[in-house]
Amino acid sequence: MDGNTSGEDGNDIDWNTEDELEIDNFTLSSSSSLTVPGGEAVVGCGESSSSPGPSNSKVVDHFVGMGFSGKMVAKAIQEHGEENTDSILETLLTYSALESSPQEQQQVDCNHCSSDNEGSFLDDFSDMDSFSDNEEIINPTSEKEKKILSLVNMGYTVEEASIAIERCGLDSTVVELTDFIFAAQTARAEDVNFPLEEKPRPNHAYKKRKLLEYEMLKKKRQMRLGNQTTGEDDETVHLPNPMVGFGIPSEPCLKTQRNLPEGARGPPYFYYENVALAPKGVWTTISRFLYDVQPEFVDSKYFCAAARKRGYVHNLPLDNRFPLIPLPPNTIHEAFPLTRKWWPSWDTRTKLNCLQTCIASAKLTERIRKAIEDYDGEPPLGVQKYVLDECRKWNLVWVGRNKVAPLEPDEVEMLLGFPKNHTRGISRTDRYKSLGNSFQVDTVAYHLSVLREMFPNGINLLSLFSGIGGAEIALHRLGIPLKNVVSVEKSAVNRSVVRSWWEQTNQRGNLYDLEDVQQLNGDSLEHYMNLFGGFDLVVGGSPCNNLAGSNRHHRDGLEGKESSLFYDYFRILDLVKCIMSKNN
Repeated sequence: MDGNTSGEDGNDIDWNTEDELEIDNFTLSSSSSLTVPGGEAVVGCGESSSSPGPSNSKVVDHFVGMGFSGKMVAKAIQEHGEENTDSILETLLTYSALESSPQEQQQVDCNHCSSDNEGSFLDDFSDMDSFSDNEEIINPTSEKEKKILSLVNMGYTVEEASIAIERCGLDSTVVELTDFIFAAQTARAEDVNFPLEEKPRPNHAYKKRKLLEYEMLKKKRQMRLGNQTTGEDDETVHLPNPMVGFGIPSEPCLKTQRNLPEGARGPPYFYYENVALAPKGVWTTISRFLYDVQPEFVDSKYFCAAARKRGYVHNLPLDNRFPLIPLPPNTIHEAFPLTRKWWPSWDTRTKLNCLQTCIASAKLTERIRKAIEDYDGEPPLGVQKYVLDECRKWNLVWVGRNKVAPLEPDEVEMLLGFPKNHTRGISRTDRYKSLGNSFQVDTVAYHLSVLREMFPNGINLLSLFSGIGGAEIALHRLGIPLKNVVSVEKSAVNRSVVRSWWEQTNQRGNLYDLEDVQQLNGDSLEHYMNLFGGFDLVVGGSPCNNLAGSNRHHRDGLEGKESSLFYDYFRILDLVKCIMSKNN
């Protein structure tokens, strides 16, 4: 990167579209407070506050929205006062944990409840499971039994606790064990390891409460350790500026070695992608679940003529990377040379912004034409600013005198590294949508290029949230034969695009296309792995709907309806690792 390139951010890239904003050394870290995502209180159904004051009512509604009953909230407020929200929350979470132990529940009843309503507040956990498993291990003798009892007292079953210890190891901390169980529960799909009990899908308030329980547990642990860090999500995840990850083709040697945690090492190799500028704490959580691997943040403007700020968590080697040849066009005029004739001198863009799932309307381009056609020379600065703002926002290019237009689908395909006409045959709207949600192939191929020497005879790929096959195309263009590909993609349109590409490129391997990651369980994974001997690479990028800055209404992070599917990526990857470890 020369000085000119790295200085383009301020002029060429609109940081207020899909990526929402840029701040120098922008940091994402776990929030130290325990607020509900969105920062708004949710009014609970059927619950009323016993307090006459409006302030007290807001506090009650706030905690009822988390899934606690109105009676419990009122009692906690009575004990601590409405101002001390942390103590209220801790008391409510304590009630949740104590519900599982008959002995402890009796103690709470004696200390906090009068004889005429004894135990009533604990009866209000209608969405919590009832546990009595700890009766079998009242007097634990071994270290395993002690940990099982600790987990049972937190509200987990003996079966869940035993499986977590078996998977994570006896030397794992309680926090690590609760992490594992929480991930399995959040994934919301049937896990082959929990077949005996069919539980209802947790509602949104329940999931929020489980996350809060983890945060409170971590907070207590930090208090016990004083100022020492726990080594988990206390470390801040920084977004680099410039966003070049561990290296790019023009500067490939920024970092060639890293020490991966033991549990992260391949095989199988894994590769996960999502938007870089996600809500606060998201990348810390993603990294923690994916075996504490440090994310690699890269802007695709260093690979092509369009920006695309993404984070990648993977366990691939870093040395001996190489780019796809031929190199793609690196500027707007290289990509679209015919626009140079009409490009005004006051439009200083050399890169396009992040390519979206939708385009500007004909009414907007007509308004822009009318705004500048009355001026023989350069329009006033105010008009220039208006036009440039719209051009950056919608990636408009100059196609005539005073005339701008959105990119055509085949132009978007070229910028993202897909073959010409890759999405042709589906509707224009679907083409923009599918392309806007896809990988930038050149960027992904640069990261995956290290696999070519490792798998000269071909690779077995598990492709989750496949979209239109960005990972498959990257591997194909790298010259890595695709022996067996299990492609999981919900959109029938996208599945048809991948199937068509597979046939048109005369692939000699086997393509198994499935519909829903939530239906992919241990039995089906074991079936495919027995069929061809396991997976070499697990790749995927779960939906960014609740992470992207353009979503102003439902930017709920990993708790959002679509983006919570990240936990399915982790669940499936963990199952693959377990099955392969067992078979080996």
